[in-house]
Amino acid sequence: MHSVGICGSDVHYWQHGRIGDFVVKDPMVLGHEASGTVVKVGSGVTHLKPGDRVAIEPGVPREMDEFCKTGRYNLSPTIFFCATPPDNGNLCRYYKHSASYCYKLPDNVTFEEGALIEPLSVGIHACKRAGVTLGSKVFVSGSGPIGLVNVLVAKMMGAAAVVITDLSASRLQKAKEMGADFTIQVKNETPQEVASKVESLLGCMPEITVECTGVQACIQAGIYATRSGGTLVLVGLGPDMVTVPIVNAAVREVDIRGIFRYCNTWPVAIALLASKRINVKPLVTHRFPLEKALEAFKTTKRGEGVKVMLKCDPSDHNP
Repeated sequence: MHSVGICGSDVHYWQHGRIGDFVVKDPMVLGHEASGTVVKVGSGVTHLKPGDRVAIEPGVPREMDEFCKTGRYNLSPTIFFCATPPDNGNLCRYYKHSASYCYKLPDNVTFEEGALIEPLSVGIHACKRAGVTLGSKVFVSGSGPIGLVNVLVAKMMGAAAVVITDLSASRLQKAKEMGADFTIQVKNETPQEVASKVESLLGCMPEITVECTGVQACIQAGIYATRSGGTLVLVGLGPDMVTVPIVNAAVREVDIRGIFRYCNTWPVAIALLASKRINVKPLVTHRFPLEKALEAFKTTKRGEGVKVMLKCDPSDHNP
């Protein structure tokens, strides 16, 4: 293994031992945003060889069920997924993974970029589900790593204007640097007031809202903000039960869509990174060697910077 990013879900398992129905019952290796170098392959592997640099897709179907047959393997209930109990992750020196879900990196794509394909994939899947296209007006709620990759992908897919909200001024500044057209620092506004600010900045209500926080008030703002006939995609996960103005959404034909991780995104992401159509490098704000993993997790928990990256290969000095 070379580079492994720390995700909010890693911190949540570390601190709370569960996310929804996924409960940590035994010691578990964390990490699912990863890249590395192949050291050994199975006898049936023909597309990879020792020395190849690869990005690792953490979700691997265990069976060819109805979801796999229709290309939506992320929805398979028996899927293996790194660092989701009881499956171990890849924040370690050496790791074994299905070769079909290891993707060779071009020479001009770094290990760190390879690891960042995982969060980038969430943005690709969300923006595809949202139907972002040429000229779209988009509202992104939350300026953490997932909000930021949605800004990147929405702009790349042709969005004419993207507005993003957050509590943190520094995160909104990072969003500006990464292509957001407008930012709103939320203080104590009501969801309706946030929606009104979004409309004011865009000059119209957005056709698409991508909600990346899971916070009840943000979901409410997302519904109020979205144009009639538009789409709200729920990316962030919060409490099991939230109170939302569902009648407002229903009578205005606002489609509410969920996303669960991603599927079929690694080849797309690699092509975008190799062609330099998208730049994820500014996401990484902190770097630690594997020996300082605890310090890295504490940094993420404090909300410092954006993406914290761990380097697992002490002999390699390349990013």
